[in-house]
Amino acid sequence: MWLKREKSGHHHHRWSRLRHAVTPHSHDAAESVDRPLEASRKGMRALWISFGVLAVTAAGQSVLVAFTGSVALLGDTLHNFADALTAVPLAIAFLLARRAATRRFTYGLGRVEDLAGLIILAVIAASAAMAAWESVARLVSPQCVDHIGWVAAAGLLGFAGNELVARYRIRVGREIGSAALVADGMHARADGFTSLAVLGSAAGAALGWWWADPVVGLLITAAIAAVLWSSAKEVLARVLDAVDPELVGRAERALAAAPGVRAVGDLRLRWVGHCLRVEAELEVDAQLSLAEAHRIAHEAEHRLWHELPRLGGALIHAHPSGAQEAHELLAHHL
Repeated sequence: MWLKREKSGHHHHRWSRLRHAVTPHSHDAAESVDRPLEASRKGMRALWISFGVLAVTAAGQSVLVAFTGSVALLGDTLHNFADALTAVPLAIAFLLARRAATRRFTYGLGRVEDLAGLIILAVIAASAAMAAWESVARLVSPQCVDHIGWVAAAGLLGFAGNELVARYRIRVGREIGSAALVADGMHARADGFTSLAVLGSAAGAALGWWWADPVVGLLITAAIAAVLWSSAKEVLARVLDAVDPELVGRAERALAAAPGVRAVGDLRLRWVGHCLRVEAELEVDAQLSLAEAHRIAHEAEHRLWHELPRLGGALIHAHPSGAQEAHELLAHHL
């Protein structure tokens, strides 16, 4: 028995002692400091690179808008500028998320990323409204589209820039667990396809269909609205503490597999920025000592760190199996 305990202590040694010394009952891992910082750095790098690509794309399109007069291209350009500007609130969120927790903000400022996601939704909605306004105005007061070849080239430019940015943002967003960055990447991807719609405007103008340009502008507006809806579902779900049920299942299986755990009770997961926080209750043998129950809780947490790669911390509560008297003390509050 002594050898078994010595082996277990050696297995955890430094990390377990450090966790226990800093916050003995929260079981926060030392990596919970480094991982958010690394994720923040990756997010910032993705934001500024994609911002540069989209800014160049939108600037090139805006020059072409000036002498082609295409309202479809104008709508696409406005949307690309808006997409580039969404990097600003996300960058601020990533910077604030680096701040350490305080007695006022005990979880840190990771949730500010959710606020950035809401700002992104507002920007998408504003760009959709502006594109719709310009398209309807062009239907009421028709104008000719000049330099049709340049309009088509601008559409291809917009597609290439947005698809490049979309792939990069979505990949990094999924790596670091940022719903806002993934939503922004989806936004850029939809922008790419709406840029291709500008080709339809150019084709219509070549055939002499004056209505093609504003109609394509309205189609672009509808595409932006679809992106708004899909992005809103993801961002608002994160605001409401929704998590993928598969993550809950993985956490439950990892905890249940820990030696000494008889059952997994209440289990909750939530995102704080791009890190997961876990709270769990474990049933253990009522005859165990406090030290033994504590060791089991540490082993269960250790398994969580291997099972959930974006874990930011876990609060594990071990209680004796079948001991209802202690639970009755809180029953009237629950």
